[in-house]
Amino acid sequence: MDLFSRSWTALRTAVAEIPDEDFEQPSGCTGWLVRDLVCHLVIGAQDVLITLVTPAETEPTMDAVTYWAPAEPGEGPPDELIPRLAAAYGEPRWLKFHFDDVGAAAGRAAELADPGARVSTQGEVLTVGDYLSAYVLEWTLHHLDLIAHLPPAAEPPAETLAATRATLEKIAGTPFPASFSDKDALLISTGRRPPTAAEKAELGPLSAKLPLTLG
Repeated sequence: MDLFSRSWTALRTAVAEIPDEDFEQPSGCTGWLVRDLVCHLVIGAQDVLITLVTPAETEPTMDAVTYWAPAEPGEGPPDELIPRLAAAYGEPRWLKFHFDDVGAAAGRAAELADPGARVSTQGEVLTVGDYLSAYVLEWTLHHLDLIAHLPPAAEPPAETLAATRATLEKIAGTPFPASFSDKDALLISTGRRPPTAAEKAELGPLSAKLPLTLG
């Protein structure tokens, strides 16, 4: 729960500090501008709010790691939807306002939620604790995407980078090389940047499994 709040607060702060003119810069998500990514984050905050008020009575069907099983083809919104929604805001200040408004509500809802309660999302059941832990990965990776072409900018908190690395290692089924920084481990394992020749040699057989496909 604490890691969710830290990752989310850091990401909201990063968005608030982006100059309006930089909303037209590319993000670390292929094909998306910064404004498109922020629009995606609005939808993510809405999903958190919806899920936290959708209780479930049955046993959990997934946890914070299995939540990230690869998505089936055709799942999720069409690729062109997010850029269209983002463009509809017009000025960046309106997108910033909506993100801050919904984002603050999602943060408060997470703080008030019972970690042991069960919630339903996308036809699956998780504990609130596992659901919010899964989102630490989402927020941390997207924080890196947000600032990918906007130096200098504050990076995600060290503890959320470490937690996301641990989750990705569980998904991969093996640790990443100890010589990799947490940030580099995240970028390489998810295909956000290719490994150098030396890094690929250190990865060994694991390099054949990369990049990881996340649902």
